[in-house]
Amino acid sequence: MAAPEEHSPPGARGAPVDAGSADAGPRRRGRRPGGADTRAQLLAAARVEFADRGYDGATVRVIAERAGVDPAMVNHWFGGKESLFTAALDLPVDPGVILADVVPGDPDHLGERIIARFLEIWDTTGGAPLAAVLQSVAGHDAAARMLRDFVSRVLVGKVVSTVAPDRPELRAGLCGSQVFGLAIIRYVLKVEPLASADHATVIGAVAPNLQRYLTGPLP
Repeated sequence: MAAPEEHSPPGARGAPVDAGSADAGPRRRGRRPGGADTRAQLLAAARVEFADRGYDGATVRVIAERAGVDPAMVNHWFGGKESLFTAALDLPVDPGVILADVVPGDPDHLGERIIARFLEIWDTTGGAPLAAVLQSVAGHDAAARMLRDFVSRVLVGKVVSTVAPDRPELRAGLCGSQVFGLAIIRYVLKVEPLASADHATVIGAVAPNLQRYLTGPLP
């Protein structure tokens, strides 16, 4: 007995073929059931919608319509819009995990926790997935918009909003410049000695400036 289609790896097989489809008349219209290709179809639709409309403008309903599936499939495969957005970016980062790891604790040491967590994530993969994303941003406006929304709305914005005394949008942008600037220098350009510096050295050098962006006075 064949395994249920819902558990098939995304993209592992093509759409099922009806042996009698050639004589079955017009193809049935409407949404496809949630099958093996649903996740891939949702990701493709999400990339288009997020690139065109931004994170706030894109809706689960329209993404599902573009993919030809029921909106419930977004929750089934991804758990919601935010996780779908992260998956569409193909980043080695789960915002929920990051928030749960770094936000609790002394707000005066939040900068240290952020840098330490990012270094742990990036170094686990050798920085390759992150480098690929950052390199794609340089030449693709759609990818740049998606990453910009990710930084300002999904990840950094939510971290900053927990501690910022004022001007959270500016602080979020400054934090993003610090974190992703570090990523570019360390993992894309691989500028030494920062590229091979140990975590304690990087945290000690970068975290105080990040902490000022988070909670310190701004000009």
